[in-house]
Amino acid sequence: MTSYLLAGGGTAGHVNPMLAMADELRRRDPAAQIVCVGTAEGLESTLVPARGFELVTIPRIPFPRIRGLVSSSKRFIAGWPQAVKTISQLITDRHVDVVIGVGGYSAAPAYAAARKAGIPFVIHEANAKPGLANRWGALRTPYVGVTFEGTPLPHATTVGTPLRKEIETLDIPAARSAAREHFGLEVHRPVLVVTSGSQGARSINTTIAESAADIVAAGYQVLHIVGQNKPEALPSLPGYIALDYCDRMDLALAAANMVVSRAGSATVSELSALGVPAVYVPYPVGNGEQRFNAAGVVKAGGGVMVSDAHFTPAWVNSTLIPLLRDEAALEKMGTQAASVGMRDGTARMMNLIDAALSSA
Repeated sequence: MTSYLLAGGGTAGHVNPMLAMADELRRRDPAAQIVCVGTAEGLESTLVPARGFELVTIPRIPFPRIRGLVSSSKRFIAGWPQAVKTISQLITDRHVDVVIGVGGYSAAPAYAAARKAGIPFVIHEANAKPGLANRWGALRTPYVGVTFEGTPLPHATTVGTPLRKEIETLDIPAARSAAREHFGLEVHRPVLVVTSGSQGARSINTTIAESAADIVAAGYQVLHIVGQNKPEALPSLPGYIALDYCDRMDLALAAANMVVSRAGSATVSELSALGVPAVYVPYPVGNGEQRFNAAGVVKAGGGVMVSDAHFTPAWVNSTLIPLLRDEAALEKMGTQAASVGMRDGTARMMNLIDAALSSA
């Protein structure tokens, strides 16, 4: 029986690939022992147990950064040894054979614990601009899978993203009619899907709410997944459907002729793998990784990127609506998106994990 420890999380872009790998490990070997390590604050605290996997939590131990160096160094020095000790004990108790990390606060101490125990560890980096934990870990293992070509990590092998099975196996032409019926959309009328994440992107939501009538007048239906950050008023008109949350994103993507979205790693990976043309509006705060995530598919012609500040009703009318009306351009964009997308990220990561196990 093989024992696996998966570590990391924080955001859906880290947690979902981790769960996709855990699902595949369980499918390949139902007797395998799988334990996940994360923090109580990250999305893993709810998503991992909901998927039926055990989660052990440790405190958040951020690497020291230039800003607030003194305070973050104190936290790091105080918390790092205990975090490594906790995971080391878990490795011993569970007879762990390999550690698999996806970045985030719990990943780096898991890598350190694996080195201390003399077992291999494997890294998956979802973002084109890698985080500190995986930058540190990639210097210390040859088993590094990255989503995007050109991600600046040592030993990187481009594997794509381990996708949820419902996305990996989605047949859009076969599923489109039923998907549109699922949301109460007309089957034969094109659809623009707008999604701004579970929290909701105010700028995207506000612009789409103000532009919905013009988009519908152009012959499209709008499926608007709003999230928590809702505008004060949403349109009430035929052909526009707003959802606070969507638990069937596979069907939403099957319904779509085009998508407007942020550029999180998971979103870019799924849309590219499925060959869905998209307008990417990168999140304007943080270290800018979303802009880098979408750069490859945009360069290939599979998407359009517009800054958050420029995604306005005027831009929708001048650029988005003419594009929606150009069926040939959308078809070409979909083909170009698929040319850089990967559906087999899970299988590619399994190859890295198997190589690590063989080296032990």
